Amino acid sequence: MRALEEAGYETPTPIQAQSIPTVLAGRDLLGIAQTGTGKTAAFALPILHRLSQKGGRPPRGGCRALVLSPTRELSAQIAESFRTYGKHLGLSVGVVFGGVPHGPQRRLLSGGVDILVATPGRLQDHLDGGTARLDRVEVLVLDEADQMLDKGFLPAIRRLVRALPAQRQTLFFSATMPAEIGKLAAELLNDPARVEVAPVATTAERVAQRVIHVEGARKRGLLASLLRAEGVGRTLVFARTKHGADRVVKQLAQDGLTANAIHGNKSQGQRERALLEFRTGEAPILVATDIAARGIDVDGVTHVVQYDLPDVPETYVHRIGRTARAGASGEAIALCAPEEVEKLWAVEKLIRQSVPAEDLRLDKSAPLTKPQRGGQGRKDGRQPQRGGGQGRGRGPQGGQHGAPRQGQPGRPQQPSAQGRPPAGAEATRRRLAVVAESPRRDRDAWRNADFRDGTPEPQRGGSARRAAR
Repeated sequence: MRALEEAGYETPTPIQAQSIPTVLAGRDLLGIAQTGTGKTAAFALPILHRLSQKGGRPPRGGCRALVLSPTRELSAQIAESFRTYGKHLGLSVGVVFGGVPHGPQRRLLSGGVDILVATPGRLQDHLDGGTARLDRVEVLVLDEADQMLDKGFLPAIRRLVRALPAQRQTLFFSATMPAEIGKLAAELLNDPARVEVAPVATTAERVAQRVIHVEGARKRGLLASLLRAEGVGRTLVFARTKHGADRVVKQLAQDGLTANAIHGNKSQGQRERALLEFRTGEAPILVATDIAARGIDVDGVTHVVQYDLPDVPETYVHRIGRTARAGASGEAIALCAPEEVEKLWAVEKLIRQSVPAEDLRLDKSAPLTKPQRGGQGRKDGRQPQRGGGQGRGRGPQGGQHGAPRQGQPGRPQQPSAQGRPPAGAEATRRRLAVVAESPRRDRDAWRNADFRDGTPEPQRGGSARRAAR
């Protein structure tokens, strides 16, 4: 409690209030909550309590509690949270992730660690190399499970789970619940309690959203104008690609704005320096790819700008969750080029609301709202028949058995059990029979004709006209 008071914690968030008693009772947990709702404390506090009460030493090469997370930044922040909350408990905390040498991590693991926070890929490397063991894990936590799905970590997770003891407590947290994540949860959890503090794929309530429609070539100037506006403080800008993020930083520097980029091509030192300068305000603009969409827990982010709309609509929710954290408010602005409008429609479908829009396009001819699916349906509720004379010798139902084949005379169809066929279908059958008896030079005209009722018959070819009479 002393560490929590020192950290300024007074009232638990909804995810903490619902999760902590369940975890303390030893049950498995499936937690669904938006990013920025306090999920880390929801699992860190009861784990620290459990390990400190039970006592004991960690196994050499292993750990007592294992937390898997999708990114280096999130892993480092989770480990720091454990250290902050448990600084008076004497428990050891270690972190293992890629992008840095293996040596220090091997030394860390060799002596054992109470709480290990790791990315799946690097931990699998240590397991394969014999420098890590997982057979003494008491608690397993999967944080941001849906992002691990996006990054292709599910095979690695399943391999790691096979090295874990069957008797363990498993805590599973995700902001969204796609089918594959639901399947993984069913594999790992045993009679879990379910805690859901917000509907799946909903946006944070205190985020004021808006979208600005503008041509892609004009996004640069618009972004600079937005960042210079009054009230814009610490701002996170999302670009779709690594090269795009670097290009935006270079363009902002040319426009007199200080920014750093953070993405997978940056070294760990460069990423840590960029985050530090973002926190201190030395470089108050951070341009990131979606590696930073979750887990970058920086207070005071006033604005999130989506320079490029994401390909996956759920990513939109995770991006704007970087602002309006811990009860604060924030603004999320998306810049939407004409070729990105379908991505915007997918986002609006997911969050079940329309994002307030401003149209700054020079050419406003293209629609901004999603067109309704075309045409009026039949009154009887059936789908209209396809084909209309376009098939090769097929019947009016597009390949129905009994239809005349090319070069063969048509066989009269027997009336159905319900009565005679409709007049339109009978007329079509007679016309197709005429086509089958016509010379080959006239058949193309009939094959390409419109055979709907009331449509004049094609007049090409004398033999066809004579046969029709």
